[in-house]
Amino acid sequence: MKIALPSRDGMIDGHFGHCEYFTVITVEDGKIVGEQKLDPPVGCGCKSNVVQTLAQMGVTVMLAGNMGDGALHVLGNHGIQVLRGCSGDPKQAVEQWLAGKIQDSKEACSDHEGCH
Repeated sequence: MKIALPSRDGMIDGHFGHCEYFTVITVEDGKIVGEQKLDPPVGCGCKSNVVQTLAQMGVTVMLAGNMGDGALHVLGNHGIQVLRGCSGDPKQAVEQWLAGKIQDSKEACSDHEGCH
């Protein structure tokens, strides 16, 4: 299983479409076994090809700070489950999710045009 986390300066970014890079963590048998960074394309996350790239990489879960409804729908249409309201260290967030301690905040941001 692969889990993507929008990231900035080693932490989960508060907004999917403006992240510096994506941390992609590989989990096998409930344990973290790998990590890589994926640089996002230029432009708004929901209107770029990043979702297709993540899906092709095998990402099935995204732990994010927040995102607009457009990005949420695009990710869902590509089979990527999204949980918003995450923050902090990406590995710790994945460990918390694996332990069942993270649920989707169900809050969408709408602070900019085009990706809501």
